[in-house]
Amino acid sequence: MRKTSDLSRGSVTDADVIVIGGGIMSATLGSMLAVLQPDWRIVLLERATGLAAESSGPWNNAGTGHSGFCELNYMPDPADGRKASTIARQFHLSRQWWAHLARTGALDPNAFIHTAAHMDVVFGRRDIDYLRQRFETLANDPMFDGLEYSEDHAVVGEWAPLIVEGRDPGEPIAATRHRDGTDIDFGALTRELTRIVTDAGGRVLLEHDVRSLRRSPDGTWAVGGKSRDGSFELRGRHVFVGAGGMALALLQRARLPEVRGYAVLPVGAAFFRCSEPEIVARHETKVYGQAEIGAPPMSVPHLDRRFIDGAEHLLFGPYATFSTKLLKNGRLTDFFATLRWHNLHVIAAALVQNLSLMRYLVTELASGPAKKFAKLRRFHPEADPRQWQLVPAGQRAQLVTPDRRRVGILHQGTELVVGAGGSISGLLGASPGASTAVPIMLDLLRQCFPDEWRTSWAEIVAVAVPGHTVGTNWDSGTVDDSITATSLALGLETARDR
Repeated sequence: MRKTSDLSRGSVTDADVIVIGGGIMSATLGSMLAVLQPDWRIVLLERATGLAAESSGPWNNAGTGHSGFCELNYMPDPADGRKASTIARQFHLSRQWWAHLARTGALDPNAFIHTAAHMDVVFGRRDIDYLRQRFETLANDPMFDGLEYSEDHAVVGEWAPLIVEGRDPGEPIAATRHRDGTDIDFGALTRELTRIVTDAGGRVLLEHDVRSLRRSPDGTWAVGGKSRDGSFELRGRHVFVGAGGMALALLQRARLPEVRGYAVLPVGAAFFRCSEPEIVARHETKVYGQAEIGAPPMSVPHLDRRFIDGAEHLLFGPYATFSTKLLKNGRLTDFFATLRWHNLHVIAAALVQNLSLMRYLVTELASGPAKKFAKLRRFHPEADPRQWQLVPAGQRAQLVTPDRRRVGILHQGTELVVGAGGSISGLLGASPGASTAVPIMLDLLRQCFPDEWRTSWAEIVAVAVPGHTVGTNWDSGTVDDSITATSLALGLETARDR
């Protein structure tokens, strides 16, 4: 590993790229830079004692490889499949990058990805009509080749026995299933990708809490903060802020005009977890349903098969929790530290326009254990409370952005922010960011390093991620339609047999 000077006690050193945050986004960017420009000095700073301690940790998210197979919130209009199709293409580009790293021996897919069919289950005629129309729309998209539909209790029971057992056989039910869904341990993936960085000579500095970002007259950035040994300062040509819920606060400290008016709202969650082998063995899928009226997109109920640290579990949730922290291991003052005079009216406008969301959150927070467990039994009628434990999950920062017409709106998904001539960037927002990390980071590389992209990186990326198109507009989903779900096992077949 390349030697660099000590960063503690106020000393100063140099880096080509400083990455703030030890989660999946920072690890993805770091791995790309290590492959594309191995002679660059990369330093990753993480405030916790280990990597993936927040949203990327396996117990802090649902582990779904978001491909649009089962996320009904991507299609409020069942006749419009554009968003689901776009996210499916983005996720498969991520799989292409992972497959490229696996083929070169840099990544072990068995460490982080497993096959888990993705399902939707709905009840009642209105939702059944919706799901049938959604299926008919997606069946025409090559990305959803292999999607199945049924209203037969027996067929749904074959796909997911726990869903049907104990249910009234006369209750209307419908389901879709795609066999090629995935369960992903994003914590394990983060550690695998970060190892690529350190193998190339990069540094990972844990227990380094970034407090300040200042641009120097020469265009470099001074990144300062506290470590267990005292203060530190590091200078770099480019800074990426991948600090999850704290990303906005850090970009505000950097005085970026690009985030003026932006705000975040803290969103927490909890899950029921079952680790009983005889129960877990009977559910091999990720089953999503319809969200309640007013529920945020991240609150779509789902019963998931999980593979974590070599063991299998079931999770059901999420259930809304509340805290003013923006990180699970953050401070109660986190949210208040992001408030500015220019974003208060933006937050107020967004809240006024989402009163149903406020009612939903209040109802959720007031729900007792029995009411929470009743939601699980809607999916698993014979669930035994003695076999399920309510556990805390991650803390998210729901992005609120200014809008000319509506003043402020809740922004779904993630947003890449680039400022100061491309010398600083950051990622705001939440799901499905982890699954779409690769196309997001490819956009970052094109915007922040245009010279390197034109002269050499684009050619390397074209080989590693053949579905990627230079200049792709990810929001429009303009990606080669020959990239079908069936063709994208992408060198990760070993995970299918796990």
